[in-house]
Amino acid sequence: MTEPNTPYNEALAGTLIDRTIREKIVLVAVALPGDTDEAVDASLDEMALLVDTAGADEVARLVQRRDSPDHTWYLGKGKAEELKELCLAVDADTVVFDNELAPAQQFNLEKLLGRTAIDRTAVILDIFGQNAHTMEGKAQVELALLRYLLPRLRRGAKAKLSQQRGGVGGRFGSGETKIETDRRRIMKRINKLERELASLADTRALQRQGRQRSGLASVAIVGYTNAGKSTLLNRLTDSGVLSEDRLFATLDPTTRRLALPGGEPVLLTDTVGFISRLPHGLVESFKGTLEVASRADYLVHVVDASAPDPDLQIAAVHEVLREISAADVPELLVINKADIAPGPAKELLAAHPGSVAVSARTGDGTEEFLRVIGDRLRSLAVVYELVIPYDRGDVLAAVHREGEVVAVTDGETEWTLRARLSDPSAGRLSEFITDGSIPREETTTP
Repeated sequence: MTEPNTPYNEALAGTLIDRTIREKIVLVAVALPGDTDEAVDASLDEMALLVDTAGADEVARLVQRRDSPDHTWYLGKGKAEELKELCLAVDADTVVFDNELAPAQQFNLEKLLGRTAIDRTAVILDIFGQNAHTMEGKAQVELALLRYLLPRLRRGAKAKLSQQRGGVGGRFGSGETKIETDRRRIMKRINKLERELASLADTRALQRQGRQRSGLASVAIVGYTNAGKSTLLNRLTDSGVLSEDRLFATLDPTTRRLALPGGEPVLLTDTVGFISRLPHGLVESFKGTLEVASRADYLVHVVDASAPDPDLQIAAVHEVLREISAADVPELLVINKADIAPGPAKELLAAHPGSVAVSARTGDGTEEFLRVIGDRLRSLAVVYELVIPYDRGDVLAAVHREGEVVAVTDGETEWTLRARLSDPSAGRLSEFITDGSIPREETTTP
């Protein structure tokens, strides 16, 4: 648990949901043109799960359909008054909008309702704040929180207090207001966090270079939050990563070594879960962590077959992948929780040719998954021809360890091999590679 009065704790305390009690929450949604009733209900159900994960309870919900948001309260004036009466009736502590509120709308709602009003972004930030444990994770969350809070500093009467004048009499005008002091303090903290994260990014780049020199292929597990990514990593590698049936249980990436059925090792990395309308500030703050997906050789996209709308979750993940420049990385769709929802799993398999179905909890289907991912990775590798002298058994062992040997021919003084190798491995073994290598495009399977 974070010690009190640290900058990180101050950032968490200045926003969002009070975690000392189970707050009573009223959920609000404004349905705009193009939003179906089913989609609005599904989004509110997900919002209720987010609120529960944050440590609060839904006691009521209210929906209004509008052509466009009201610039003052997001809701219409009459609906805002109805919301006020509803809050009084259920004794709500906080109102949570399943939309993104502008700072002015949030401020006006709190004046009208007499209680805290936050949006979907704030709840997700709150959950990330609770689940960040590493130094980098906490810095990323705090940076996103402060960026969110900065334009919302005028909330509350204390924001209007002024400091003492800076000169004699009234010649220099009023002193610096508290909001200006707070804004400057937050900007200094943001700049410090950005420098710290840049330094951590340099460290991570060195670690990545070391992994690249190892010649091992990199596979990143991505997917919607609570789809079972950490459970799959634990099943395959016995890594002991925290896996719970709740949203955003893990935020920090974990990399483990995995041996495929052919014997070739790969690096398997679990990443933070995605969600529909993931706040842009979080994506920006976590770009350093999420870049593991954009730099991977292959993505394992885990989908929850038991979810209300798996295709919507797939689309949400693809949207985030585009935002972090990972849309072009090859992907294997893995339909998880097939033991819980066998019918939807079969439908997803039919709708997405080439995908595989597994149960990360029981292990069913994982052998097929490993075979497929091994075949996919081999199809990306280049087939090289190598000539290795008989007295260089160490080089022969390295080829077998780092790649896939396709053929071996014994000569008078050397072996002639054809083997699939990654680019780093080929670079280290370049002195043994001949001109008979096969270009990448000729080795790629359809």
